[in-house]
Amino acid sequence: MKIGILLSGCGVYDGAEIQEAVLTMLAIEKSGAEYQCISLDQNQHHVVNHLTGEEMKETRNMLVEAARIARGEILPIDKVELNDFDGVVIPGGFGSAKNFTKWAFSGPEGEILPELKLFLVNCVNIGKPIVALCVSPVVLAKAMEGSSFSTELTIGSTAEPSPYDIQAFSNGLAATGAQTVEKTIREIHIDKANKIVTAPCYMMNASISQIEANITQAISALTELIQN
Repeated sequence: MKIGILLSGCGVYDGAEIQEAVLTMLAIEKSGAEYQCISLDQNQHHVVNHLTGEEMKETRNMLVEAARIARGEILPIDKVELNDFDGVVIPGGFGSAKNFTKWAFSGPEGEILPELKLFLVNCVNIGKPIVALCVSPVVLAKAMEGSSFSTELTIGSTAEPSPYDIQAFSNGLAATGAQTVEKTIREIHIDKANKIVTAPCYMMNASISQIEANITQAISALTELIQN
């Protein structure tokens, strides 16, 4: 069993959430599967100083940055053969809303990279399960927008503390045509019809051990969807 991990860069504020990415790798390996990191050979929206939160006057490439997490073992998305993979995971991080899509700037009207949209729609078309962690359900929502697929997604719960406006995100997902479901950090949602798993992760106030448990739940559900 081989799982692709789709990375939007390196670092929570301008790329992929590193802890979620690494814990995804660990959960996949513990499940008995192997993983392959994937990214896009394009510049990210901007570069953020993760110490101060300020924008830096630099240009960085998603593929090059994501290679830091992957220890150099990474493929550009245009070199990926879907038949070589059994499923795909998209960790969170602002890169999903800044690089993969423009959700961070335009909400549900923000564009998605067309090659990424094609990749994800093809996954669903041929029955390859997808996991979207943290904020990455916005990527799936934009990918499936306008398609024949009616997806069910969670981005967290309004019933427990979150650093983000969960209701606003849920309303945005609904605006693309997705159905939203509230789930806490201890839960995941499985859209069995489309073989899509979503987990709140750092959309909620959570410790790294809670993130690990949430990702483990999601990867367990992914492997079950693959095997069934």
